[in-house]
Amino acid sequence: MRILVPTSCLCPVLLCLCVLERSYGSGHHAISKLPGRNHSLTHSHNQTRGPNGETEVHHRPKRGWIWNQFFVLEEHIGPDAQYVGKLHSNSDKGDGSVRYILSGEGAGTIFIIDESTGDIHATKSLDREKKTHYVLHAQAIDRNTNKPLEPESEFIIKVQDINDNAPKFPDGPFDTSVAEMSEVGTSVFQVTATDADDPTYGNSARVVYSILQGQPYFSVDPKTGIIRTALAGMDREAREHYTVVIQAKDMAGQVGGLSGSTTVNITLTDVNDNPPNFPQKNYQLYVPESAQVGKPVGKIRATDEDLGINAEIKYSIMNSEGATTFSIHTDRDTREGIISLKKPLNFEKKKSYTLHIEAVNPHLDPRFSHLGPYKDTATLKITVGDVDEPPVFSMDHYILDVYENSPVGTEVGSVTAHDPDSKNSPIRYFIDRRNEDSYFSIEADSGMIRTTQVLDREKTPWHNLSVSASEVDNPSFLSHVPVTVQVLDKNDNPPEIPTDEDIIVCESIRPGQVIQTISAVDKDDFANGQHFSFSLPSWMPINPNFTLKDNGDSTASIVARRRRFSRLAQELYSLPIVVHDGGEPSLSGTSTLTLRVCPCQRGGRTKTCQSEAFLLSAGLSTGALIAILLCVLILLSIVILFITLRRSKKEPLIISEEDVRENVVTYDDEGGGEEDTEAFDITALRNPAAAEELKFRRDVRPDGVRPRIYGPGYCQPGRGSPASLDTEQHDFKKKKK
Repeated sequence: MRILVPTSCLCPVLLCLCVLERSYGSGHHAISKLPGRNHSLTHSHNQTRGPNGETEVHHRPKRGWIWNQFFVLEEHIGPDAQYVGKLHSNSDKGDGSVRYILSGEGAGTIFIIDESTGDIHATKSLDREKKTHYVLHAQAIDRNTNKPLEPESEFIIKVQDINDNAPKFPDGPFDTSVAEMSEVGTSVFQVTATDADDPTYGNSARVVYSILQGQPYFSVDPKTGIIRTALAGMDREAREHYTVVIQAKDMAGQVGGLSGSTTVNITLTDVNDNPPNFPQKNYQLYVPESAQVGKPVGKIRATDEDLGINAEIKYSIMNSEGATTFSIHTDRDTREGIISLKKPLNFEKKKSYTLHIEAVNPHLDPRFSHLGPYKDTATLKITVGDVDEPPVFSMDHYILDVYENSPVGTEVGSVTAHDPDSKNSPIRYFIDRRNEDSYFSIEADSGMIRTTQVLDREKTPWHNLSVSASEVDNPSFLSHVPVTVQVLDKNDNPPEIPTDEDIIVCESIRPGQVIQTISAVDKDDFANGQHFSFSLPSWMPINPNFTLKDNGDSTASIVARRRRFSRLAQELYSLPIVVHDGGEPSLSGTSTLTLRVCPCQRGGRTKTCQSEAFLLSAGLSTGALIAILLCVLILLSIVILFITLRRSKKEPLIISEEDVRENVVTYDDEGGGEEDTEAFDITALRNPAAAEELKFRRDVRPDGVRPRIYGPGYCQPGRGSPASLDTEQHDFKKKKK
């Protein structure tokens, strides 16, 4: 079988394509080139020698041809089917006995074969970018026997590329940026185009880049597609945005090549290449003298053509005249210099100020330092405006003093205020009465403060006033000042000794022994400290029980003058003591102390009369307490004895069957007869509840003898007949029942 390939479809690259022949030798296959000769499928003779030296010949067919691929051009648009090639077997003698069969990818649809001649045609236009090759199988069959003349063979039909795809930029258009003032050749961006043609065949996919728009500012590398700056000193403030059009052309840029283009939008980013600038060199500002300290009074602004951090400006006041009274800071949003007041303004003292203000870029770029300096200055003249101000006191706080007990109308002190304005209006004073009692008054014209009541330091040592001042011509403008009045002390209170508690005197005290040390108190205030002296009243006789010793340190000691105090004899003693203070003039007071006699424990340290004093305060004497304790003990003894007797009984109490309703009275005198009976009301004796109480004693055991009841008019045993007594008793009981 031969392969005939039309020479019209071969290009110089394919001139080396050969048809290979596979030959079978003894034990191996041989492949040889078949350059345009007809080859046939022949039989090879293999000989083997048998055991008797005979030669045996084996016949097997040998395929004398082989191929690996055909070529077909893509995008064929002719009216006839495109001829691909021809298959021919050596067994084909041209008599039509050989039939050629084609199978595999596209067989019968895209590729068809003439069964008699073996010609292969492509019936459809092929696109290499969709499918680059097709794998098919060919076989020659004997028409008579319908058996294969040779094994099925595989071959490839490869779609040959043509330049039918233009380069494309799949991600365009592009946006990028580069810093302004960049040097020539600074890399900006890289574009990459793709070509769907076969890069291994010819120049169909070899792309070259060029710039169509954007010169002379930018250039592009024809091989890599890197865009670079081509012009020095590009200024963002002059032009910020650029549009660059890049073209990619295949066939290495030759004529006839296909091309595609894309747009690259380039933005120049800002650098700090512009200093701040004041639009004018001189400014004026009016500020009233009533402006509040710390509040903004004006603003000034310098311009900077840069952006962001490069346009930040820091303002400062350069001269000391303005810096001491005013301050300036930058508003981050507006980049303005906000001028604020540091000290109060006074039109009468200074009517104008001159400020030298400097604006500086805080963030400098050393690459552009040669374009500096990055600062500018301006002069601001501030004029202070005169306003009607309220009166001003000479002091922020007045502290005055006056002695207590001074007569009404005593001068305490004066306050002074003046009109700060140039007209110097007269001032009127008054006291704010909302928080102060009427202890003081003030003269409206002079500001002199006087007392309206007698002051007592011990009651109120300090008084707080609020004095107001207003202009006579304009009362609506008020000023206020606090005034504190201190009431000075005078020695007008005598000293005294606290007498809240009694002084304890031990019964076993000895003469000359100190009973207690005392001190005094005084409501007055002594600048050098309080000093007291103590003594017994001189107008009283000498106290035989106690004496007083002045210790010289504002204390005194009470000393016993005799031994053996008896509480039973006398429990309480009174001791008057005279106390003198060290004031001028000196005052004295007499305090009477109560001394209580108590028995003391060993050493005389702990007193035992505290609880007794409490009982005595309730009005109970010692004898009464002893009697009460004895009564309580007796009652407890009786109760215990009663409980003991009840528990000692072993038998229950025998109750008489008869109901006794009358008292049994035993007496020696003779009865009164009917008079006693009529005079005595025995109704109570008939009460069953009362009769129940009349039971036998529990501590007497009955002897089996029935008890007898003796009433008035009846004789005791031994005086009458027993039989008659029994009869009478029986009749009496029956009657009562």
